[in-house]
Amino acid sequence: MPKMKSKKSAAKRFKVRSGGSIKRSQAFMRHILTKKSTKRKRHLRGTTNVHDSNKRAVRAMLPYSG
Repeated sequence: MPKMKSKKSAAKRFKVRSGGSIKRSQAFMRHILTKKSTKRKRHLRGTTNVHDSNKRAVRAMLPYSG
């Protein structure tokens, strides 16, 4: 049986950590930044975990990522 393919769009957006949690970047930082406060933009920097309710769907898109 051939290998399953991972969804390439998901592979670019998510990384699975060694502990099993899934890392993602924050939304709302691409454009229309002038009306957002500096504090709001600062808190949107960096990465966060995928919510538990979405983990199953993300893992289905990334079959070989641990």
